[in-house]
Amino acid sequence: MTSPLVLDTLDAAIIAGLQGGFPLQDTPYEVAGQRWGLSGSQLQQRLAALLQRGVLTRFGPLYQIERMGGCFLLAALAVPEARYDAVAAQVNALPAVAHNYRREHTLNMWFVLATTSQAGLAEAMARIQTDTGLPVYGFPKLREYYVGMQLLPGGDSAVGRQTVTVTDRPPPVLDDADWRLIRATQAGLPLLDAPWAALEDTCQLAPGEACRRLAALLAGGVIRRIGVVPNHYALGYGANGMAVFDVDDAAVDALGTLLGAQPEVSHCYRRARQLPSWRYNLFAMCHGASHAQVTATVNRLRGLLGEACGDHQVLFSSRILKKTGLRV
Repeated sequence: MTSPLVLDTLDAAIIAGLQGGFPLQDTPYEVAGQRWGLSGSQLQQRLAALLQRGVLTRFGPLYQIERMGGCFLLAALAVPEARYDAVAAQVNALPAVAHNYRREHTLNMWFVLATTSQAGLAEAMARIQTDTGLPVYGFPKLREYYVGMQLLPGGDSAVGRQTVTVTDRPPPVLDDADWRLIRATQAGLPLLDAPWAALEDTCQLAPGEACRRLAALLAGGVIRRIGVVPNHYALGYGANGMAVFDVDDAAVDALGTLLGAQPEVSHCYRRARQLPSWRYNLFAMCHGASHAQVTATVNRLRGLLGEACGDHQVLFSSRILKKTGLRV
């Protein structure tokens, strides 16, 4: 893991305050920068430097692939140590692999597959199994309780976590222009005085159409939020533990909602039980400055679950193998 990077007060404030709500207005950087007494070009320079230093992994829309008709799947491999780097290279070579982490467990490689269809998901899993000769274990998401990654420099709790709304409404129908805009922004927004005009030129859209379409995608849940994506390791959160719990199915939704509301939890899902030895159905990503801090957090979470929880484990991340985000 990397050592925490030193941030000045202004950079820390930008990271804390720009994790969502980027203005869909003319001269958005100018509008956003007013909060800190910055011009639009000064804010762009700050964001560019934070991206270059690795403090931010991305700046722009965070897309929800299920609302786009696509699929996410958390999957894992049990990789022999002698083959670990070679297998990681094989897995990471697939465009469908968005994130890949080494975790300290028998299942020691955990990755997220993002595809535009169930058929694409099955094809990616089959390709990994064929290339590596190892069985791929999939853990489909059954329900989402919280998705955030609202990590603040220095653990500042004065700025509340941004709640991501989970909607049961039917997803919007996307047309070709929407897809052009999604592909143009999935790696981030242009750091330009007139980013919307640049996107409209790239995507062959009419003037004003980029903002209108992004606002509609945000309202329809296709975009979770528009803002910065912090690198939690660079901010001093040196321990990342995936806590998994075996929770009574009758209580899991209420308890998943409870866990998702805890400040140390960045993601919380109900997932399908899989292997006979893997009875866990509630997953919560926990972050802290150290393994000891995360372990203490997970023990507290276990206490909140009470008698409804039969067992739990923490799978600590020890290496980021790939982190690119959604690519369609």
